[in-house]
Amino acid sequence: MSSAATPPVGRPPSGRLWHKPAAIKNPWLRWGLIAAVVAYAYWAYTFMPINWDRVAAGLPRAARIINTAFPPDFARWQLLYSGVLESIQMALVATLLGVALSVVVAVMAARNIAPVVIYWFGRAIIVLARSLHPVIVAIIFVKAVGFGPLAGILTLTVYSVGFVGKLLAEAIEEIDRGQLEAIVSTGAGFAKTVLYGVFPQVLPRLVGLSIYQTDSNLRASAIVGIAGAGGIGNTLSSAFRRFDYDFAFAILLVIIGLILVSEAVSGRIRSRLT
Repeated sequence: MSSAATPPVGRPPSGRLWHKPAAIKNPWLRWGLIAAVVAYAYWAYTFMPINWDRVAAGLPRAARIINTAFPPDFARWQLLYSGVLESIQMALVATLLGVALSVVVAVMAARNIAPVVIYWFGRAIIVLARSLHPVIVAIIFVKAVGFGPLAGILTLTVYSVGFVGKLLAEAIEEIDRGQLEAIVSTGAGFAKTVLYGVFPQVLPRLVGLSIYQTDSNLRASAIVGIAGAGGIGNTLSSAFRRFDYDFAFAILLVIIGLILVSEAVSGRIRSRLT
């Protein structure tokens, strides 16, 4: 093989030399930043009201809880099955709704194709969806529509819009402008321009984001369920309220197994698509 086919040692395949990240050369500035970080960490530690006597008193209680949790109790597997099935259903439905809404929001929030007013409105929706933690959103929807999977679906839908909408809007802003101009030159309207000029370029990214968000919603369904939004998290919360720690430990093991399987499946699908 010729030397032209193999890049030199230390040179990436792209041909660009690797550069060491820039460091702070001024020693006073470098040590000043380190001192500021240490001082802030010490201030945060002293400012937080940590009661070490209470922590020490809680260690024996934690030990009793751990001893009670072993061995895990899988006798009520029907509850485990129904909770896992409900979480999966919540994640899938929320992903479908969230991705569909994210496409609309992303088109609105893309600077290169949306008018200024629509752009800021779309960005406001994304910022609002990303500002609130899913547990807070779950509490709001539980108060609005009651306990159960509907609150969880709505929560995960908002969560999906905040993530998929933002990344998809950024992908739309990076598309090839030439294809859009070619379609516009044929007299196509906005809808056809988006359909034939934008979506074909961002479709692989949209598929990857949808798969990732399905996996993320499955994990989040266990969290929002603790707030009463259905799923396996609701089953876990009920077990803790009853001090049924052996069953709670069994639920935790099932959740961990579910997440591992979901991660493996989604990773395999993403690897085949790329």
